[in-house]
Amino acid sequence: MVAYEEQRGLLRCTGEEDLATQGLRRPCFARAVRAPSDVVVDLSELAFADSSLIIDLAILGQRLRASGRQLQLQHAQPHIARLIEMVGLNRQPGVLLAI
Repeated sequence: MVAYEEQRGLLRCTGEEDLATQGLRRPCFARAVRAPSDVVVDLSELAFADSSLIIDLAILGQRLRASGRQLQLQHAQPHIARLIEMVGLNRQPGVLLAI
């Protein structure tokens, strides 16, 4: 599940995120792209993610960067951090991974 807190510019990802939940997270991502400042993604309660979440985060990062903002990925569990690093999301300009 993904929730977006507009006042804090915070996307919170919890549980399991995969292709089956993609349609549910898209409205939150659409709201986040309109944030006036950097967007923080709290991954501390994310137990599982597939490539569909990583792709959505990459697209969000590109859109934020195009308007001078960054995507900050925080508190990823070790296996989620490895996935992010393995696919290179953390090397995308405008995306920061803080463990």
